[in-house]
Amino acid sequence: MSTVGTSINSKKNDFSEELLQLVSFHLDEEEFGVDILNIQGINRMEEITGVPNSPEYVKGIINLRGQVIPIIDLRKRLGLSEKKPNKDTRIIIVEIKEAVIGFVVDSVNEVLRIPSNIIVPPPQMIAGIDSEYITAVGKLEDRLLILLDLEQVLSIREKEEIKGLDVA
Repeated sequence: MSTVGTSINSKKNDFSEELLQLVSFHLDEEEFGVDILNIQGINRMEEITGVPNSPEYVKGIINLRGQVIPIIDLRKRLGLSEKKPNKDTRIIIVEIKEAVIGFVVDSVNEVLRIPSNIIVPPPQMIAGIDSEYITAVGKLEDRLLILLDLEQVLSIREKEEIKGLDVA
């Protein structure tokens, strides 16, 4: 069983059931979830300053409360087609190995608390996204939720390149 998410113990009939606390968001037609503990903030789309010679999936940088943050287009990084930002587009701010990075997503849905017993290991390939990014799949009543490991979305070399964009 994957150790995704926040462990929250809630008493139910004198036994503990582990709950995962996730933020769900959309990319294309797929719904993804990430551990809420990894998220520092969720911001509306704002003007992003481009950085010359940066990888194609890097949209640029923003200044957030005095901190320069590289912004990754998660659609591009996962091999999905480009989409113009709209009123629902959000930037999810996360900390990955001492680097603060923003990921652009189509929309943020909700905070979910789901029992760990509805989580299953990922199949080899999901919607064209290499399963190394996917930690598990949540089987909700009316939909599937792909649990994404944002730390695995970037290689060690890519993380170092992005840290280099920190031109403060």
